[in-house]
Amino acid sequence: MATHLEDQRIVEFDVRTDEMLVNMGPQHPSTHGVLRLVLRTDGEVVSEVTPHIGYLHRCAEKIGENLTPRQWIPYTDRMDYLAGMNMNLGWSLVVEKLMKLDLPEKGRHLRVIIAELGRIASHLVGMGAYGLDLGTFSPFLYAFREREKILDLFEEVCGARLTYSYLTVGGATHDFPKGWLQKCEKFLDELLPVITECHTLLTTNAIFVRRTANIGLMSAETAIGYGCTGPVLRGSGVDQDHVRRLRVRSDRAEERSLPEGSRLPRRAAGGGSGRLLASVLRANARSDAVDRPGSSGDGSLQHDLRSS
Repeated sequence: MATHLEDQRIVEFDVRTDEMLVNMGPQHPSTHGVLRLVLRTDGEVVSEVTPHIGYLHRCAEKIGENLTPRQWIPYTDRMDYLAGMNMNLGWSLVVEKLMKLDLPEKGRHLRVIIAELGRIASHLVGMGAYGLDLGTFSPFLYAFREREKILDLFEEVCGARLTYSYLTVGGATHDFPKGWLQKCEKFLDELLPVITECHTLLTTNAIFVRRTANIGLMSAETAIGYGCTGPVLRGSGVDQDHVRRLRVRSDRAEERSLPEGSRLPRRAAGGGSGRLLASVLRANARSDAVDRPGSSGDGSLQHDLRSS
């Protein structure tokens, strides 16, 4: 229906709309699988949003029913493509526990070094992308520059930069290349000043702090009740992370608390800034086995599965 106004050149149309429920996600790149939003819309107006946060079923379990444990290793790479090495390790530990395997000491140390590098790489992504989402670009560039160095090390070890299939049931596919440990030590020495720079650009940035402090508050009790781990749990002021204790088994990589002077300030705990600070601190808290990779020892790398 057209309505004629005083100016005959202008014609205004009364467009009638109906209320609709629209799915936003799960899709790539913004909500790739882990987030679905149901929007209630009236024309271009979004009146209500219901988030569905949860499990993305990729049929990996069903595929695994027809594969051996080792054949399923490549599927673990794709479960978290920012931490493929750590996903390889998690599946391997489960299978080894069921088979009651005891790995050689050298194999355990190798796993710790690789898993710690993977953990640092993941924290760098989280830290850099967090800053990018809130309007600061420099920390993102610094973080990804250092992450590329870790991926260079991984590529030298197994030939891949994203999906590795390197840590496997019984140990790892092969040993470190000659000179790799020295390159690892060199990288760790270069990382320390970069973490300090990121602290300067993020955790002491007035704009960033205002946009994250006391935002998304989660008490320690709530975090524990939800089963949170990693920076989310530590960001709520809980120092202990059981997943970290279960992840590796090495005499020189037992569970450790944060270094002295690196605990979360009480004012930061529980909010967005606290979770970011926990991530930055963890990227700086290296295990002894990574700090001194030359201590990995000699001997067998892989458990002989034929004897099991």
